[in-house]
Amino acid sequence: YGGARVMALAFGELRDGIFAKVGQRAIREAGLRTFRHLHRLALRFHLDRQTGGISRSIERGTKAIDFLLSFVLFSILPTLLEIFLVCGVMWGLFNFWFALVTFVTVGIYVVWTVTVTEWRIKYRRRMNDADTESMTKAIDSLLNYETVKYFGNEEHEAQRFDGALKAYETAAVKSATTLSGLNIGQQTVVAVGLTSVLIMAAHGVAVSKTLSLGDFVLVNQYIIQLFLPLNFLGFVYRNIKQSLTDMEQMFNLLDEETEIADPPGAKQLDVAGGEIRFDDVSFHYRPDREILKHVSFTVPPGKTVAIVGPSGAGKSTISRLLFRFYDVTGGRILIDGQDIRAVSQSSVRAAIGIVPQDTVLFNDTIFYNIGYGRPGATPSEIEQAARMAAVHNFVTGLPDGYNTKVGERGLKLSGGEKQRVAIARTILKQPKILVFDEATSALDTHTEKEIQKSLREVSRDRTTVTVAHRLSTIVDADEILVLEGGEIVERGTHAGLLSAHGKYASMWARQQEAERARETLEQVSQSPETSALAAEEIEAAE
Repeated sequence: YGGARVMALAFGELRDGIFAKVGQRAIREAGLRTFRHLHRLALRFHLDRQTGGISRSIERGTKAIDFLLSFVLFSILPTLLEIFLVCGVMWGLFNFWFALVTFVTVGIYVVWTVTVTEWRIKYRRRMNDADTESMTKAIDSLLNYETVKYFGNEEHEAQRFDGALKAYETAAVKSATTLSGLNIGQQTVVAVGLTSVLIMAAHGVAVSKTLSLGDFVLVNQYIIQLFLPLNFLGFVYRNIKQSLTDMEQMFNLLDEETEIADPPGAKQLDVAGGEIRFDDVSFHYRPDREILKHVSFTVPPGKTVAIVGPSGAGKSTISRLLFRFYDVTGGRILIDGQDIRAVSQSSVRAAIGIVPQDTVLFNDTIFYNIGYGRPGATPSEIEQAARMAAVHNFVTGLPDGYNTKVGERGLKLSGGEKQRVAIARTILKQPKILVFDEATSALDTHTEKEIQKSLREVSRDRTTVTVAHRLSTIVDADEILVLEGGEIVERGTHAGLLSAHGKYASMWARQQEAERARETLEQVSQSPETSALAAEEIEAAE
C-alpha cells in the first residue's frame, strides 16, 4: 500500500516533468506564430493597433495553452474513465439501482456545471476586455510621458486608468459571486446523490439484510472516491472554458487578414541598376479621399529624383508605396522592370534603404541601433557608418560610447542625434536604392551641410528618391517633382524650375527670404528691437 502511494506520486511527477517540454514548446510556437503574423500585417493595422492590449492578449493566450493541454489530457480523460469504472463496480457488486443513482448524479452534476459555466463566460470576456483596455491606457500614457507632463494631466491619466480598472473590478466581482453559486449547486447535487446511495445501502443493511456493514462502508468509500475527482472535473471544465476565452483574442489576431501578401511562388527581386518607375499610379486610403492621382515618373539607375510640395500632397505616401506598406489602387510600380507586387516583399525591402522623417530607435545601445541596418556587421563597419553620418565623434564623447542606451524610442537622444543614427543605420545596410524622407529635417544648418555631403557620397551611383521640405538640400537633384493635391504639377531641374517662375520658384523665393531673415537675426545686435523685427521677418517669410 505504501509502495503504491509512492509510485502514484512518482509517476504523477514524472508525467508532469515529461509533459513540461510539450507545454512549453506549444507556448513558444503559438507566441512566435502570433508575433510573426503581426509583422506580416499591413501598416494600416499597426496604425490602428493598441500596443498594450495586444501584448496582454498574447500573454493571456499563451499561458492558457499550457493549462488547456495538460488538464484536458491528464484530468478530464482519467476522471471520465474513473466514473465509468465506479458505476460498473457499483452495478457488479451491488445492483443496477446503485449504478443508476450514481450515473444520474454525475449526469446532473455535469449538466449543471456546463450550463452555469457557459452562462458565466460573458463575465470572463468582460474581465478580459477591461484588462486589455486598462493595459492599453497604461502603456499609451507611459509612452507619452512627456506629453502628460507638459500639460500636467497626471491625475487625468490616473482617472482614465482607474475607469478601466473599475470595469475590471466589477466584472471580476460578478465572476467570483457567480462562481460561488456554481460551487454551491455542485455540492448540493453531490450531497443529494451521496445521501441517496447511502440511504439505499443503509436499507440493505438494516431492513432487507442483503448488505453487510462492510458493504455500507465500501459504498460510501466508492462514492467519495468518485465525487472527489468529479469536483475536480468541475474545476477543470471551468478553467478550460476560461482558457479558451483567454485564447480568443490571440486567435482573433491570427485571424486578421494579411492585407499585403506575396503571390504564390513569388520570386526574389532581381536588382541590377535599380531603376524606379511609377506608371500611372493612383492610391487612396479610403475611396472617398484619393491621395495620389495618376502619378508617373522614372528614376534612372544611379540618378536622384527629389519630391517637394506642401504638407498633405502625398510625398511620404510615395515612399510607403515603394516599400509596399500599401499596394497601389491603380497603375503599377516597377523596379528594373519588375512589378513589385509580383516579387517577394522581403526582397523589395532588402533592396531599399530609408531614412524616415520620424526616427524611432530601439531601447538598446547606439551600437545595436546602428548595427540593426545589417545584423552581423563588424564593429569597424559600424564605426565607419557612424563617421559617414557625422555621429561618431558625438558617440565617442559619451561616457559609455557605443554602449550608451538610447531609451525607449530613442528619447535620450535629441532629434538630430536620432536622425544621424538612422542615417548611419541606412548607410550600413548598403542598399541599391535610397529613400530620404525629410532626412535632415531635425538638424541644425551646420550639421545639415555635413550630412548632405555624406549623403551625396553615399548616394553616388545609387538610385535615390529624396522627399524634402528644405529646397536648398535638393538643388543638385537630377530631377525635381513638385507634388500638389496628389498630382505632379511641375517637373524639371532646379535651374529649369526657377526659370519657369511657377510653383517651385515661389516656394524657393519664400524659403530664401526666410533664410536671409535668419542670417540677419544672427548678425544684428541682440537688442530687443532688432531681434523682434528679424523674428517678424522670418515668421512672415515662412
